[in-house]
Amino acid sequence: MDPPPAQGAMEPGDGSSTAEIMSRYVSSELGYGVPAEGWRICLAHEFKEKRKPFQARDVSLSNIMEHIGLGVRYLKWWYKKTQVEKKAPFIDMFRALPLRQIYGAPLGGFGGGTITRGWRGEFCRWQLNPGMYHYKTVIANQFTVCLRRGGQTVYQQVLSVERPPTLQGWNWGYCGEYAFYHALYPRAWTVYHLPGQNVTLTCRQVSPVIPHEYKDTSLPVAVLVWDIENKNDFALDVSIMFTMINGSGHKDDKSGGHWNEPFHLEKEGESVSGVLLHHCTPFNPYTLCIAAREQSDREISYQTAFSPKGTCGALWNDLITDGRLDSPTGSSPPTQKGEKVAAALAVGCTVPAQGHNFMEFSLSWDMPKITFGSREREHIRRYTRFFGSKGDAAPSLCHYALTHYRDWERRIEAWQGPILQDSSLPSWYKSALFNELYFVADGGTVWVELPEDSDVSGGLRSEEGGLPAQPPVVKEYGRFAYLEGQEYRMYNTYDVHFYASFALIMLWPKLALSLQYDIAGSVVQQDPTERLNLMSGRCSPVKTRNVVPHDIGDPDDEPWQRVNAYLIHDTADWKDLNLKFVLQVYRDFHLTQDRQYLQDMWPICQAVMESEMKFDQDGDGLIENSGYADQTYDGWTVTGPSAYCGGLWLASVCVMCKMARLLDSDSVYQRYRDVLDRGSAAFDKLLWNGQYYNYDSSGRDLSNSVMSDQCAGQWFLRASGLGEGEYQAFPVEKVRSALKTVFDLNVLRFAGGQMGAVNGMRPEGMPDRSSVQSDEVWVGVVYGLAATMIHEGMLEEGLRTAEGCYRTVWERLGMAFQTPEAYCEKSIFRSLAYMRPLSIWAMQLALDSRRDKRGDAAGELLQNRPAENRDPAPATLNELPQETLHDVPNTH
Repeated sequence: MDPPPAQGAMEPGDGSSTAEIMSRYVSSELGYGVPAEGWRICLAHEFKEKRKPFQARDVSLSNIMEHIGLGVRYLKWWYKKTQVEKKAPFIDMFRALPLRQIYGAPLGGFGGGTITRGWRGEFCRWQLNPGMYHYKTVIANQFTVCLRRGGQTVYQQVLSVERPPTLQGWNWGYCGEYAFYHALYPRAWTVYHLPGQNVTLTCRQVSPVIPHEYKDTSLPVAVLVWDIENKNDFALDVSIMFTMINGSGHKDDKSGGHWNEPFHLEKEGESVSGVLLHHCTPFNPYTLCIAAREQSDREISYQTAFSPKGTCGALWNDLITDGRLDSPTGSSPPTQKGEKVAAALAVGCTVPAQGHNFMEFSLSWDMPKITFGSREREHIRRYTRFFGSKGDAAPSLCHYALTHYRDWERRIEAWQGPILQDSSLPSWYKSALFNELYFVADGGTVWVELPEDSDVSGGLRSEEGGLPAQPPVVKEYGRFAYLEGQEYRMYNTYDVHFYASFALIMLWPKLALSLQYDIAGSVVQQDPTERLNLMSGRCSPVKTRNVVPHDIGDPDDEPWQRVNAYLIHDTADWKDLNLKFVLQVYRDFHLTQDRQYLQDMWPICQAVMESEMKFDQDGDGLIENSGYADQTYDGWTVTGPSAYCGGLWLASVCVMCKMARLLDSDSVYQRYRDVLDRGSAAFDKLLWNGQYYNYDSSGRDLSNSVMSDQCAGQWFLRASGLGEGEYQAFPVEKVRSALKTVFDLNVLRFAGGQMGAVNGMRPEGMPDRSSVQSDEVWVGVVYGLAATMIHEGMLEEGLRTAEGCYRTVWERLGMAFQTPEAYCEKSIFRSLAYMRPLSIWAMQLALDSRRDKRGDAAGELLQNRPAENRDPAPATLNELPQETLHDVPNTH
């Protein structure tokens, strides 16, 4: 029986989105079951604009003079780290990743490693060792199609546009003008029209990424379904061959001792067959598995081992002879040092005249036990709870995937459908919302079990104002960490997670809460070890007690055990980290209604706010910045009370009042109410200029710059259901005036209004070039700004602002599935594949809140209307299929 076409299959919804990058597509074929919405690109497309990563030479002369000490200290540290310790620096300023405009949706769930396929079909980005990326296109990893009629092969083609210097016995150079790629994460489709054959192939890639689901979403596996449409008046025998190297293109592929073996697994009346590729390295060994589902009218054949060098003509000829492979019994001998080995799997079926058939492949990778760079501790990945940790799970993973992927797709469609079908939302937004989620899986992500002897409390027990040693949410759902960016290698970088956290708390709230418990536990810890801060040249402790850490560590060291891999500044003196913790605690409680979480976090919130109080040096209820870049904009100096940190402070004081009320703590409420009243008055007096809040109150020439992120505090209040009445920190009319100024200047007066919002803009309409960051666009900040605009009733402005970033990154610059932290108006970008753009989910929360307000505050009007009259609404926590909601309270 054929699987049904994907939901909503039709022509692309927004022609302007795809016109340029689809312009070279010459076929009229739209593929089998490809949805209307998503990111679509012709395989022959070439991006005209080629940007370069930010380098030292891009720093202006004035900024070079300001940072010359940093440069010298960094160079010394970098040399010691790379040449003496033979380690990778957490940020490599000398070897930034060049832009490769090739990436597509990654394969696999969360925390078990990821393998990324490019939009032209190549296997090109690997993160099997936790948090450590390897960018290598493995040319032998391919799909090949063989068409036979009347017992004769009439067509055999590698489905790749490449013409490599190796494997020349294969037929390369498929014409990309006859194919397109379409991504709607966690699925992707590649449509190949076979020129002259009247046959169209659609490869559908499915990964188990399902909101509010914590088993299948952890699995290191993906399914690749091939739908074959035969438009001829005669039947065809079609075979598809999947070839895979034992390894990832890394030098250890040649280290020797790797071996392959065929397997057959029958379970619950379903059988799968394939080849296991055992990759036997001293650290973090793993097994790859390529598999196919057995059915009565399918023929599965394989080649256990072949050498992927030379012409490799024997394998090609094996397939071309009869559309199948030799299928020898027994395992291959272990490889010799310097030798690589690969495997092949072929599936054949008959496709009737004017008919359709399909084949199902799966790829899994089983690395159950991992060590980080220090090799000090062994960690067990989350998926082993369901599939075991012995290293023999790869066949079972493939079997499970091949027998469950249709259920995954049903649940994915139930989640995405209401948003995709909402005609009030533009197509680019639907693509951005789902495709930016790639980073939750492909952010160097690790999801591990909490060891039996672990204590996440930092040694301070609940009765002493601390946490439980093993909070139930961490014990049940494990520990979760993702990188600041693939180039900025620090786990759970907290000032950035503040923006990105919306994706987790809205879709996988248990992971968001688990992460918060880890951060809370590290708050009460200290590490008095002195070390040099590269910016100031002064030494300070690695970790100070009762302050939020910058990050929970480097995957090339020992995360969780040694925090604060970032050593450019002493972040104990940063003004935003503690505040971002408090704001997230209440936002998380607002969305989950988890009262135990609120109670557990309350003493930690009080401790970090107490630490923060010292930054209010004049006692006016408003904190001051310290004359350097002491917040997430770590290259943009700020002095005295400022719009960004001052706004976050007032918002935090506001939510402390709210939490104190909820927890019946009148004395704490009165204390923070007094601070809020005084601080709000000071904020208004020192920073409001009649149109917007000044960047800071230092009186410097550039202190009246317009900062795009000046309303970040109000954003979080709105996201938490606050910001008006008793829990208001900023006058609403001033917030809207500030946002209108940002839209008029930072958005419309920058790059013709086509590239989002620049971080800093002068009132006269020129970008603030006083720092290396003030004239950048930060994509994640722009999505947060757009969410704030939507909360404040500026829907059109919010969508227009965010659209500039999406079109710049995904359509113009070729940065799909590697959205950077930053780009400038011309020439350069910084830090590819970055965490912050996950903040686009804050836009969805704002849209949900807006929809609820149009009914009433609780959304009851919308919910009580007859279904046939109801507006198609974005999927919120309470609109998913009921079986996915067992762990999430209704949030409306």
